[in-house]
Amino acid sequence: MNKLRINGQRLWDSLMELARIGATDKGGVCRLTLTDLDKQGRDLVLRWAREAGMTVTIDQIGNAFMRRAGRNNSLPPIMTGSHIDTQPTGGKFDGNYGVLAGIEVVRTLNDHGIETEAPIEVAFWTNEEGSRFVPVMMGSGVFAKAFTLEHAYAATDTGGKTVKGELERIGYIGTEVPGEHPIGAYFETHIEQGPVLEDHGKTIGVVTGVLGIRWYDCTVTGMEAHAGPTPMALRRDALQVATKLMQEVVACAHRHPPHGRGTVGMVQVHPNSRNVIPGRVKFSIDLRNASDALCEAMDADIRAVAAKLSAESGLPIQIEQVSNYPAQPFHPDCIAAVQKAADELGYSNMPAVSGAGHDAVYMARLAPAGMIFIPCKDGISHNEIEDAQPEHLEAGCNVLLQAMLSVARAGS
Repeated sequence: MNKLRINGQRLWDSLMELARIGATDKGGVCRLTLTDLDKQGRDLVLRWAREAGMTVTIDQIGNAFMRRAGRNNSLPPIMTGSHIDTQPTGGKFDGNYGVLAGIEVVRTLNDHGIETEAPIEVAFWTNEEGSRFVPVMMGSGVFAKAFTLEHAYAATDTGGKTVKGELERIGYIGTEVPGEHPIGAYFETHIEQGPVLEDHGKTIGVVTGVLGIRWYDCTVTGMEAHAGPTPMALRRDALQVATKLMQEVVACAHRHPPHGRGTVGMVQVHPNSRNVIPGRVKFSIDLRNASDALCEAMDADIRAVAAKLSAESGLPIQIEQVSNYPAQPFHPDCIAAVQKAADELGYSNMPAVSGAGHDAVYMARLAPAGMIFIPCKDGISHNEIEDAQPEHLEAGCNVLLQAMLSVARAGS
C-alpha cells in the first residue's frame, strides 16, 4: 500500500482550472471571499467532489464538508482541507492546494477501489485570508468557537456589505451549526510561504506547530525642538532612542533561536518635519516563537531592554500589548504520520514550523492535527508570482494520502 501514488497531472490540471476563476493579468488569482468569483470557485470544487461520489454538507458560516464514506461511518471522519479564497494579489496555490490535494486523495482511493475504515472528508473554510472581512480564519474560527457566529455575520467590508448578507446572496448559508461536525483527525497540506525548505533543498516540511505571536504598540516620548539651534547634547530625540529599540527587536529574535522572529513593520514619527527634532515615535513590534514560554521570554527580554534605554536616555518608553495569538503545537501522532509517510516515500524532509496562521490552528484545538509543507519559489506567497513545482505538489499530496490512510485505516 505504501507504493500507492496520486495522479500528479490530474492534481496540477485541477489547480490550473480553479486558478482560471479570478485569474489576473500577472498570472495570479484574485478571488475574494463571498464574491461572485468565490461562488464560482466553490461551485466548481463541490462539483468535483460530487463527481467523485462524495456527499456535501454546508454549515451556517459557509464551511463546506465533502465526505467519502468509510466502512464504519459512525467513526469521526479523517479530514483534510484548507481554503479557496485568495488575497487581492494572490497566487494559484495558497489554500487552493490543500483543498484540491484532498480531492485528489479521494480520486486516488476511488481509482484503486480502496475503502477506509473511517470516512474521509475534505473541507474548505470560509474567509481564511481575511482580505475582505475580518477576523482572518473566520470559518474555522467560528467552527472552533474562537468567536461567535453572530460576530462573524456582522463583519462588513469596505462597502458596508455584511458576511451574512453575502453568504445569503451567493447561496452558501447552510443549516448545520458550526462546530457540530465531528473530526477524528485533521491534516492540512500547504505551500510553505517562506524560504526555509527551498534554502535547505528539502521537498517536505514536517510541521511541528505554528508560532505564537505577540503584537505591541511602542511609544517613545521626547521633546520637539528646532533642528538648528538645539545642541546635540541637549536634545530629547525620540527617534534616536526608538531606532535603538527597533534594532533590539531584531536582536531579541536572534537571542531566542531557532524560531524567534522580531519585526518592526510600522513607524509613525511626530511631528514628521524635516527640521524638527522628533518628539514622539510610535511603532509596532511583532514577536514570534515556537512556544508560549519562549514568547514570554522574548516579551521579558524586550521590556528589559526598553527599561534600560529609558533609564539611559531619560525618555519614557511605553510598550502596550495589543494582540496575543498562542503558539499551537500539532499532535505527536499526526506529526509522526507525516514523518513516516515522507520517509517511506523517499522524500527529503525536515522539521518545520509555520510562521503564518492556518485553519489547522483552530482544528488542532478540536482534534489531533498536523500539517505538510512543500517549497514555494523564493518563499514568496500572497503575491501573483507565487509558484510551486508540480513534482513538489505531487509529493506533498502523496504524503497526505499515506498519512490519512494510516489514520483512517486504524479507524481513529
